Amino acid sequence: MFIYRYPTTGDQIGTCPEMSTDDTNTAIAAAQRSLTYFKHTAPKDRAKILRRWFDLMHTHQETLARILMYENGRPISGARQEISYAASFFGWFVGEAERSYGYTATGGAPGNRVITIQQPVGVVGVLTTWNFPSAMITRKVGGAIAAGCSVVLKPAAETPYSALALADLGERAGGPHGVFNVVTTDRHVSDVGKAITTHEDVKKISFTGSTRVGKLLMAQASTTMKKCSFELGGNAPFIVFNDADLSKTMQGLLAGKFRGSGQTCVSPNRIYVQSGIHDTFLAEFARQVKSLIKAGSVEDERMTLGCMINAKAREKVEHLVQDAKGKGASAILGGERKPDSPQNFFPATILRDMTPEMEASRTEIFGPVATVYRFYTEEDVVRQANHSEVGLAAYIYTDNLAVAWRVAEALQVGMTGINTGIVSDPAAPFGGVKESGFGREGGRHGIEEFQNSKVCVCF
Repeated sequence: MFIYRYPTTGDQIGTCPEMSTDDTNTAIAAAQRSLTYFKHTAPKDRAKILRRWFDLMHTHQETLARILMYENGRPISGARQEISYAASFFGWFVGEAERSYGYTATGGAPGNRVITIQQPVGVVGVLTTWNFPSAMITRKVGGAIAAGCSVVLKPAAETPYSALALADLGERAGGPHGVFNVVTTDRHVSDVGKAITTHEDVKKISFTGSTRVGKLLMAQASTTMKKCSFELGGNAPFIVFNDADLSKTMQGLLAGKFRGSGQTCVSPNRIYVQSGIHDTFLAEFARQVKSLIKAGSVEDERMTLGCMINAKAREKVEHLVQDAKGKGASAILGGERKPDSPQNFFPATILRDMTPEMEASRTEIFGPVATVYRFYTEEDVVRQANHSEVGLAAYIYTDNLAVAWRVAEALQVGMTGINTGIVSDPAAPFGGVKESGFGREGGRHGIEEFQNSKVCVCF
């Protein structure tokens, strides 16, 4: 067994089975056995399982939210929002299960017909992180189940019970034994991950996490030429032009920056504000953060900012803030912890006068720290925004639609929000470019990632 802890205090809140590579192989064997019949089930029957799973998540939303709150340290209001968001992927894939079409084409020779069908890829290995412990699972598993695949999931050691609770509801929804398997571990994370990525019966890997770990897993998966989709790190630019609606801009920025205490891969990381409104923007941003971002007990319905997941995450954010301040940035809000703060808490912080030489410019902050840069021209901001090894999400605020589309097409990212701070939606293909990974989750792509195309040529 291993201990997992409440992020706010570091206190033990539970124990979980410490599973091994032998347990992992047992789970893979169960998934392979179930696949032999599950891949032949009718799409409408898989849709029924997902529909019941969706309904059960809403029925038990409060329980799931409280599990998430204690594991992840997110305020209860935000935890409820995640459960609703997580369930929406099962709702989306209810329809996608029955909309998985092949196609027919006329071949090059007379009387020749080319028929393409979609088939489940096989056993899927899913590895997830802690920052969205429910939604990260449902948007992967929903597509896999809709396609007719079986799954072996290794959740983050920080948030195992969110995964186990979903597995319990999956069984109640009618999911056949062995179709959805969960392997929990803390001390054997690398060994269990390698057992999944290298096992010959696992045909697909779906991973969310850091770029560094993604590269390692891709190398392991290449030994058996597995199909992979990786959603890795981000460094999202948030671009505000002179003509932007400041009220709408603030609404989107507050929602995107401080959700989950800034611990999201699509969180606005570099906030670029055009020179004509730069000072006005900073004053209004500071005013709204003071007014609307509330920290306190995660069980308080009014709170919007929780703790960091652990001390290591908090220390990283502290280092980035100190590095920026040492190189000329200044904090107009926050910037350091109070002595009586909970051990993993870091306050909402706004840094101004940021420059590309600061570590926070090149690093995914993953915390409640907003860094603000001044820019002058469209060409200037596109160049700065694209100066990154990763490219997951970006945000553009302007009333000029021509500028919005031009910049959106020029940015080297997988997702762009135009006058909105939220890009996540079950109908949207979620994923990035460059070192943010490859593959997509959600949209029609969300089921295709778990399928192989087979061509039948008929004369």
